[in-house]
Amino acid sequence: MARLFGTDGVRGLANADLTPELALSVAASSARVLAAHDRSHRPVAVVGRDPRASGEMLEAAVVAGLASAGADVLRVGVLPTPAVAYLVSDLAADLGVMISASHNPMPDNGIKLFGERGHKIPDGIEDEIEAGLCSEPERPTGAQIGRVSDVPDAANRYVAHLLAATPQPLEGLRVVVDCANGASSNAAPKAYRAAGADVIALHADPDGININDGCGSTHPEALCAAVVEHGADLGIAHDGDADRCLAVDAGGDLVDGDQIMAILALAMADAGELAENTLVTTVMSNLGLRLAMREHGVTLRTTAVGDRYVLEELRAGGFSLGGEQSGHVVLPAHATTGDGLLTALRLMSRVAETGKPLRELAGVMRRLPQVLVNVRVTDKAAVADSPAVKEAVESVTAELGEEGRVLLRPSGTEQLVRVMVEAPAEDTAQAAADRLAGVVSSVS
Repeated sequence: MARLFGTDGVRGLANADLTPELALSVAASSARVLAAHDRSHRPVAVVGRDPRASGEMLEAAVVAGLASAGADVLRVGVLPTPAVAYLVSDLAADLGVMISASHNPMPDNGIKLFGERGHKIPDGIEDEIEAGLCSEPERPTGAQIGRVSDVPDAANRYVAHLLAATPQPLEGLRVVVDCANGASSNAAPKAYRAAGADVIALHADPDGININDGCGSTHPEALCAAVVEHGADLGIAHDGDADRCLAVDAGGDLVDGDQIMAILALAMADAGELAENTLVTTVMSNLGLRLAMREHGVTLRTTAVGDRYVLEELRAGGFSLGGEQSGHVVLPAHATTGDGLLTALRLMSRVAETGKPLRELAGVMRRLPQVLVNVRVTDKAAVADSPAVKEAVESVTAELGEEGRVLLRPSGTEQLVRVMVEAPAEDTAQAAADRLAGVVSSVS
């Protein structure tokens, strides 16, 4: 049986893979596991969600599951994932539950768990939670049943936290923010305006159905055009739960997570805030980032794909900056997980502080041509591990030599095999990626 928890919680097609019954069971088991680890008090859980229509249904199930296991519930409503992580600490809770499928299409949904102080639940605890799904524990009754209440100032608490972590006022900056009709639709424009920016909000009218629909960080085309149309200094693109951030310069060109990390790493190095002069990234980061950091004397440490692995490395080494090319950026001094709004505020602060346009700041690194092909399969692990696929990867790697690289891996959230190729020329990378994708398709 496949493990229930992926690299970013439990995720699947809402009401088919991720049913209310499963959500209730996961929530109840989570509360019981937490209570077993600390019997000094009744567990308290913060529950938030993105605006997907299925989130209403799943929130009700999660709240019921937690209360049925004896946990008190603090509902914070529609807020970004990093807001829920922050509020776990701010509200002195034991558990955070975020109902979201992040950048996935609207029909999907997911459950992300945060432990004490807003850190992601370790694999071992997830295994305990999963094992508890099959148990039939004694249920609390009477006064031992959990109570449910709302936190009306949750958004204001989160925005105040963001502003406290913003080093430079943003007066004079005009920014277009694409909220992906997601969880940041209220919080992001509010935070950026409070920091002093002139804000034009795009795709900030969620209706439960339109989240990530041709907008946000996975579809930045409209944002690129809007930045140019409005004569903005830059654009910010969030995904459905706002744990990631991509940017657009004044000319309408995309600035990805690697470039954002390069800008922030040098800013933090200048301020003496880059611990051990080290940046933590994943194997998906562009070779151009490694070359740029080497030129500026910054050490790069590499992890497997997934922000949880970046977080583990950051905590283990006491480092102060890490993230992914996709725009998940973690600043441990201010957040326990990737926070797209915090990232955007720090990026805009650097623009305001230096007076340099984003295009110039992003020019610190040159992206090598990188092609990513997603191949849908029926068994991602088996396909990625097949002899034919391994042989094809070895062949292409040998052909590229030291001037390029190949990364083939199963997705952590979908039945996809991701094929990534970097090479000195775009057509070389595309041809190699297409060739490998063909092999993957033939095996699946």
